[in-house]
Amino acid sequence: MLPGSSAPVASIDNRSVPGPAGEIPVRVYTPEGDGPFPVLVYIHGGGFVIGSLDDYEPVCQELCSRVGCVVVSVDYRLAPEHPFPAAPDDAFAATQWVAGHCVELNADPTRIAVGGDSAGGNLAAVVALRAREAGGPALVGQLLIYPTVQAGEVTPSIEENAEGYLLTRADMEYFFNHYAGQETDLNNPDLAPLRSDNLGGLPPAWVRTCEFDPLRDEGEAYAQALEAAGVPVSARRIDGSIHGSWSFFTVLALGGVMMDEAVEWLKSRFTA
Repeated sequence: MLPGSSAPVASIDNRSVPGPAGEIPVRVYTPEGDGPFPVLVYIHGGGFVIGSLDDYEPVCQELCSRVGCVVVSVDYRLAPEHPFPAAPDDAFAATQWVAGHCVELNADPTRIAVGGDSAGGNLAAVVALRAREAGGPALVGQLLIYPTVQAGEVTPSIEENAEGYLLTRADMEYFFNHYAGQETDLNNPDLAPLRSDNLGGLPPAWVRTCEFDPLRDEGEAYAQALEAAGVPVSARRIDGSIHGSWSFFTVLALGGVMMDEAVEWLKSRFTA
């Protein structure tokens, strides 16, 4: 378990929503006060192989309390038992469900954002792409914390940070091989959003990368590609930080900086 959050919320409820292969567990965090509230669909990290609702409760509780939004944390199917495209299928189905059930969530259907870290950042980006292609749900923002958005390329940051900074190159290869296998089209934007030939018309993005992170370069390349496509982007590298800092926001100062900046950006998107 990651360090907990003491941020007050009105309720934390476990439930399940329909998915393409059965029920998807979700955890719904509701802030104190009167709604309808904005809502963030949060998709956890873990290389598409590990990670759980419990692991990300501190992050979701903190965002719920400080932003003043409902947070719906999605427990998508994990590889290797459920390889690609199970995870993006579940993430998008859960987002569609949220958009269609805002009344019962005490949420505002005109203020929906999606977010996630690492593998969850990949899935949040994919959800934004799918929502654009499907004509909805309309999203007001995508919160991308050191997202993995490419497939198979070896960037300088992977080589420079291959060992010693929590996430290793060997870890990345292990996760990817379990998730995508050998037969998956590496150009599929549902797998690698950076490979999309059209990033226009996507919701504003908040992208944070860490200096000592194998994923640094691809996250920054995605932010640049979004900007080139005309998408409003808030992008920054957190110098001195490592992969995973976001999840340790209560004990790592730079993780706290990321959380503070994410809270302020989400507030701005929900009041735009």
